[in-house]
Amino acid sequence: MSHRNAPLTPTGRLRLARCVVDDGWPLRRAAERFQVSHTTAMRWANRYRQLGAAGMHDRSSRPHHSPRQTSATVEQQVLHLRREHRIGPVRLAARCGIAASTAHRILIRHHLPALSTLDRATGEPVRRYERSRPGELVHIDVKKLGRISDGGGHKVLGRAAGRAHQDRRNGTGYAYLHTALDDHTRLAYTEDLPDEKAATCAGFLTRAAAWFTARGVTIERVITDNAWAYSKNTWRTTCHDLGISPRWTRPWRPQTNGKVERFHRTLLEEWAYQRPYTSDSERQAAFPDWLDWYNYHRPHTGIGGHPPASRITNLSEQHS
Repeated sequence: MSHRNAPLTPTGRLRLARCVVDDGWPLRRAAERFQVSHTTAMRWANRYRQLGAAGMHDRSSRPHHSPRQTSATVEQQVLHLRREHRIGPVRLAARCGIAASTAHRILIRHHLPALSTLDRATGEPVRRYERSRPGELVHIDVKKLGRISDGGGHKVLGRAAGRAHQDRRNGTGYAYLHTALDDHTRLAYTEDLPDEKAATCAGFLTRAAAWFTARGVTIERVITDNAWAYSKNTWRTTCHDLGISPRWTRPWRPQTNGKVERFHRTLLEEWAYQRPYTSDSERQAAFPDWLDWYNYHRPHTGIGGHPPASRITNLSEQHS
């Protein structure tokens, strides 16, 4: 493909070549007419004589012979180590005695995907899915987050001073961030609660269902991990009363609940750790605005750069 500043496209090259070969134009006249050098005009005219119109397209710059190409034995060693240990180019290079760039080219040549796209447990490509309508499946999880002592933590005072300050106050405990996230829209509802007991989780589900209902989403199924609170009758009864079918992830497979796990990572990066806070109340005061930004304004790469609310009919238009 020609670059954007190229004076000649394949069509322009063909016109130039036909002027010279078929119409008998002098090379210099053709070069001036198409605003290229005499050498360039001669190249395309000669290629037209040899190959016709098919010769006007770009050729690969790959050499016909590569005497210093990595041997097949080393390539097989790189591929074996990658499949066996699932390590990247830098570690492969150290084991095989080659440059990291060489290891990377070998992986690319054999169409091996990046490690970030693979399942860590099996080494297989991650199978991504998305439910077809809002409410069909809602992911629920809890993120445990250390609270900030009044006066600030280590990000404000420094690590040593922050630890001493917290010790003097006998610690400040943890915030339990309960989140319900819709699989199709990525719309999220989060509460800061004092624990993750069965009654607390059940109460959160009741309020989350009401919140989604107010936005035109009826929860049909919820999926959680196998934590103690989600295996009790309290949780099952609450789901039954709300007309929700409970589901659980496979043991030791957090990827099944990956959407809410990824939301919690975003939450930490863009709100909890986004700037130094001088108290837990200051951080909590900033949360409603951030969650509003996430749901109604923040572009989400998983749904084509649109905010989650855009996937619910007219919801984004009702919010300012």
